[in-house]
Amino acid sequence: METLTFFIGSYTEYPIPGFGGIGHGIYTVQLNTKTGELKILSIEPTRNPSYLALSADHKYLYCNTELDEQDSPHVRAYRVKEGFSLEFLNEQPIKGGYPCHLTTYHNNILVACYATGNVFQYPLDASGKLLPKAKQYDHKGSSINKVRQEAPHAHQVSVHPNGKDIYVCDLGIDRIKSYRFEGEYLVPNPVKDCKITSGNGPRHMVFNKVGDYAYVISELTSTVSVLQGDEGVFKEIGTYSTLPNDYKGVPSASAIRMHPNGNFLYVANRKFEGVTIFRIKENSLELIGHHNTNGDELREFNITPDGKWLIACHQNSHDTIVYRIEEDGRLKEKFRTKEILSPVCVVF
Repeated sequence: METLTFFIGSYTEYPIPGFGGIGHGIYTVQLNTKTGELKILSIEPTRNPSYLALSADHKYLYCNTELDEQDSPHVRAYRVKEGFSLEFLNEQPIKGGYPCHLTTYHNNILVACYATGNVFQYPLDASGKLLPKAKQYDHKGSSINKVRQEAPHAHQVSVHPNGKDIYVCDLGIDRIKSYRFEGEYLVPNPVKDCKITSGNGPRHMVFNKVGDYAYVISELTSTVSVLQGDEGVFKEIGTYSTLPNDYKGVPSASAIRMHPNGNFLYVANRKFEGVTIFRIKENSLELIGHHNTNGDELREFNITPDGKWLIACHQNSHDTIVYRIEEDGRLKEKFRTKEILSPVCVVF
């Protein structure tokens, strides 16, 4: 049997009423790459591991524990053992509220905190363990949505394909904040900050392989902004709705991924509960269609490295769905399970 083993993060508790979940921690999951079936191999208990990141060599896995600042959130390090179960290495405290995203950058972990609108750098030692925080930067400002944009809300850290520029989507201030490394330390690089249309609330971004275009999903309007880059300075050149014209609900976009072949862009929307598929025309997007996922709270999804499968997670209905990606970019459901509780992140 041909298989692919990967990890799914979950919410294990409700930090605020109505938001959270009943998951058991980090799930190690095996995909049958012939049938699309999923099988749970092991579970590593931890509090609200809502986002996961693997080291480049896949030997180590890192997660945030998404909690209020007063509940002591942490960033945690694990060794990936034979059989893909996890061995806890160590953790470091996060002096921020609701850490919601993290990524690896060489021998560092970079973390974004939603509630407090800040970014943290944690170096790693040679054994994959986390060292104490090296840098912290607090975003400033607000925007026009007085309920959701009353303050900064850093939502994602992404590394540009050039391996030098680092961008942080901040939903609260309608900006993509730019950073870079000077020696061993993360530093702001404000000349490359990018403004997004006011009220949009940028949540996550992806780059094309060359890095001259970026695509940003905005949570508050469910629009994709196409950004064109010139020497790493990006400007918004177009926006595209990801919701059907007859949709009457509240926009709540949650995730964006580019197909490994660079031809298709996929966007998830909660409330609408569907994946929107675009064909990428470099500086523009062409809508292919909307695929309803028939679950509750479509939080996150990811595409297997070979581009053949899309795995989608529903936080509230506990549906994890495996789709075969067709040649035209459309999705065909192959498997669905409710065994993985409150799934919210997929990492390969």
